[in-house]
Amino acid sequence: MKQYNAIKAKHPGALLLFRVGDFYETFGEDAIKASKILGIMLTKRGNGSASETALAGFPHHSLDTYLPKLVRAGERVAICDQLEDPKTVKGIVKRGVTELVTPGVSFNDQVLEQKRNNYLASLHFGKDQMGIALLDASTGEFLLAQGDAGYAAKLLQNFSPAEVLFCKGKKESFFQTFGGDICHYALDEWVYNYDFALEALTKQFNTKTLKGFGVEALTEGITAAGAILHYLAETQHHDMRHITALGRLEEDRYVWLDRFTVRNLELIYPQHPEGVPLIDVLDSTITPMGGRLLRKWLVLPLKDVAQIKRRLDTVEALQALPDLLQDIHHYLKQISDLERLISKVAVRRVNPRELLQLARALEATLPIKELLAVSGVPALQKLSDQLLPCESIRDEIQSILKPDAPMLTNQGNMVQTGIDAELDELRAIAFSGKDYLLQIQQREIQNTGITSLKIAFNKVFGYYLEVTHAHKDKVPSTWMRKQTLVNAERYITEELKTYEEKILHAEDRLYVIEQRIFNELVLSAAEFVPQIQQNAKALGMLDCLANFSQLATQNNYVKPEVNESTILNITQGRHPVIEKQLPPGERYVPNDIRLDNDDQQVIIITGPNMAGKSALLRQTALIVLMAQIGSFVPAEAAQIGVIDKIFTRVGASDNLSRGESTFMVEMTETASILNNLSERSLVLMDEIGRGTSTYDGISIAWAIVEHLHNAPKGRAKTLFATHYHELNQLTEDFPRVRNFNVSVKESNGKILFMRKLIEGGSAHSFGIQVAQMAGMPNSVVIRANEIMHHLEQEKISHPHQDPQETLKSLPKQPYQLSMFELNDPQLVRIKEVFEKLDINTITPVEALLKLNELKMLVDGKKEKV
Repeated sequence: MKQYNAIKAKHPGALLLFRVGDFYETFGEDAIKASKILGIMLTKRGNGSASETALAGFPHHSLDTYLPKLVRAGERVAICDQLEDPKTVKGIVKRGVTELVTPGVSFNDQVLEQKRNNYLASLHFGKDQMGIALLDASTGEFLLAQGDAGYAAKLLQNFSPAEVLFCKGKKESFFQTFGGDICHYALDEWVYNYDFALEALTKQFNTKTLKGFGVEALTEGITAAGAILHYLAETQHHDMRHITALGRLEEDRYVWLDRFTVRNLELIYPQHPEGVPLIDVLDSTITPMGGRLLRKWLVLPLKDVAQIKRRLDTVEALQALPDLLQDIHHYLKQISDLERLISKVAVRRVNPRELLQLARALEATLPIKELLAVSGVPALQKLSDQLLPCESIRDEIQSILKPDAPMLTNQGNMVQTGIDAELDELRAIAFSGKDYLLQIQQREIQNTGITSLKIAFNKVFGYYLEVTHAHKDKVPSTWMRKQTLVNAERYITEELKTYEEKILHAEDRLYVIEQRIFNELVLSAAEFVPQIQQNAKALGMLDCLANFSQLATQNNYVKPEVNESTILNITQGRHPVIEKQLPPGERYVPNDIRLDNDDQQVIIITGPNMAGKSALLRQTALIVLMAQIGSFVPAEAAQIGVIDKIFTRVGASDNLSRGESTFMVEMTETASILNNLSERSLVLMDEIGRGTSTYDGISIAWAIVEHLHNAPKGRAKTLFATHYHELNQLTEDFPRVRNFNVSVKESNGKILFMRKLIEGGSAHSFGIQVAQMAGMPNSVVIRANEIMHHLEQEKISHPHQDPQETLKSLPKQPYQLSMFELNDPQLVRIKEVFEKLDINTITPVEALLKLNELKMLVDGKKEKV
């Protein structure tokens, strides 16, 4: 326990797994925590004594089962192993932390998700700007950026790091800016030092400067990146040779998507548990590298028209060559996670089966390289040139390792026969021992004539020859008597002792030799880290483009025309997610959208709730996004003048934990939009101002539309969905504002949603009908109708009346409960029967007949119910 406490003191923030014999044990608070997370038994050590402490543990071979659960629960886990063989040590075995696994640094397949990067982020709060670095230790991808707090927040949302590092002195600033719901860890202040960071990075990349990476001017970003390397060393990750480059996230290369937009458009995560994000519809990639790259593309759409066109042209070429596409898919299925496999090789955490997977992946790369080379498509031929055969390491792995090699290196039997002469000899001894002993037995029977002779083994004195007393006189003088039994004698010979020595040490020696050969093989493979990483990147890109091509064919997507104009013209556009969720046989109603900077800059869309206004707004943004990541789009045709920023203000949610109401959140997001507009922005606004009173809301919405029309920074293309029909008047004063509405048909007080966008404003919201469809009690619906008709009549008859006076004149809610809910057709018929009755002239017989008629109507009503 003294040894445990000393090691625990060095890692106070981590849950310590302490190896004791065949178990990993946790003590004290760690044990209580582990037992809850893992669902394992909590016991006590030293029960009743002064040293009593909680205890919980699990077998060491179950580490891969339990470790992921602890890490997913947000725990930092220090793994403390025995550093000596207990057989060779007297007293306490030397122990030490061999790895500190945190949510942001893990190589465990059970912790990592195949198609998601596992980023560790580091934030540096500079004087004017923030530095942010992102590392996926499992793939070696290392990125840095620099910008204001808004840009840092956007990157954190887009990349969703598993853990965020920052300086201890900036804890309060971190929580104020980014909230406390991100898994985080604070480092000492001295770690965030530029000179220290620069030295750590140049040492990692074996360079004198960082100019070759194009990041030398980003001092805050470099400081953040250096802190990540320090953290890796602190968590016992010293050999990280797969981190070979530093990439720059250039803000002006990608479409600006603020954190509200990524959330509102549900690109990666749904806003509601039953929702479906865009990634689920777009991701049919085959390899994990392709899946991770697609996620990155989705949150970093391109602005470079030439690059977008190259992707679109490649997708088109693949679509035109279905046989090639099919062959590519066939070989991609044979390629496992090349990127993470080679990272495991670099950090020496790879097992024999994973090395064989690596060899098979390299084998499947060759036919892909050949297919692309003869495709006749320049972009694919360029990808072919980037694929490196790496034949020597592939052949070496396959010639050394057995095809059925075990998962663990200490299980032996992983190296092929013929690789090492001593290994083959030891195998012959260890695994052919019975045959050899049988040969000795047969030979000695022939030499001595002792027919009952047998060879056996016991733990006291090893292998022996057993002779019955009847044949005792035939025993050669060279045999040494070891034991006398009632009816037999046991002997040993020099030959048996020599063989015993060999057979007992053969297995131990076997494992040592196999481990040496395997380690040498891993070191050979580590020399190919850069080449195999390059293959992984090229295959990931090919997978993404092939995926887009397949999606285009399956979902009837078309190639968009992306250019430098300022026109956005979508013909018969569809929502990519909603159309996939429709019931079988139901067709999505497509719509046209045209926006430009000179004629139709702002479109005001009116119409009732549920008519499809929000879907129309989102589908416009998603079509633009899909086009600018290089995908075909759900439409009949699309002309897209490249967009540089997409802003959305869609949906409402309180942020009560931070003291912000729905309206406050709405106004914050809207302010962010209006302060960051540009000439090529696309702005989507849904129901602005509804979180406050009607007059306040109309005034704010009106002023926002005016600002968007007249903004000095540029004419942002805008879709503005609203219930405020008063905004339709804006077209009279502003030349680039147009009115449209999502049409509905009204019949017998009910509405049918046509979901078609037509020119002209709508004058009715149909809110009461929608409330009725939602199952609102009839009494509420009837009362709402009564109030609405009264307000409409008052507006016509007294147009200048004070609104307060209009409300005072409302007909009061009757306190006597109505006998019938008069919107029920059956009960309306009963009411009609009563109204036609003249009780002054009716005879008793007619009254009975009428009563019978009413009873039949009521009985009919009951039967229907």
